[in-house]
Amino acid sequence: MDAFAVSLAAGALPEIHGPRPTFRLAFHFGLFQFLMPVLGWLAGTSIEPYIRQFDHWIALVLLSVVGLRMIYHARQRAQVGTLDPSRGWNLVLLSVAVSIDALAVGLSLGVLGIPVGYPALIIGLTTGALSLAGLRLGHGFGAALGRPFEIIGGLALIGIGMQIVLSHLMAG
Repeated sequence: MDAFAVSLAAGALPEIHGPRPTFRLAFHFGLFQFLMPVLGWLAGTSIEPYIRQFDHWIALVLLSVVGLRMIYHARQRAQVGTLDPSRGWNLVLLSVAVSIDALAVGLSLGVLGIPVGYPALIIGLTTGALSLAGLRLGHGFGAALGRPFEIIGGLALIGIGMQIVLSHLMAG
């Protein structure tokens, strides 16, 4: 659902119109959601205590950086140029941010001795499909609302990061 919400916000950006940027985002979100449980499963229990302590803070920082950049670029678009979350470091930061919890899922599967292949495949495919849906919905909202929706999208990314931290703090 984090990937869906991020896709909704990213889909509002004018740079995410057309099949190539849409595919890049949906594909990478799905790919990272597939790879993170596999990496977590491979890591096993040796690093699990370390990741559990700060994974939510990593997600907050990554989502906040991208969210703040979206807000900045929405306000300064004419002077600064464009922000394309489907390319470069923005794509990597978003992909890691929305899939960091999947790493913990993989660690849990490894601890329990459950094979990771099938769950990782289902997680990746579901995330890719939800991301595509979010991008398409976001495109509709962005076309209707323009720059204000880009700012709302940036704030939503920061809010998602804060929600991840709060849910971790409330659970622990």
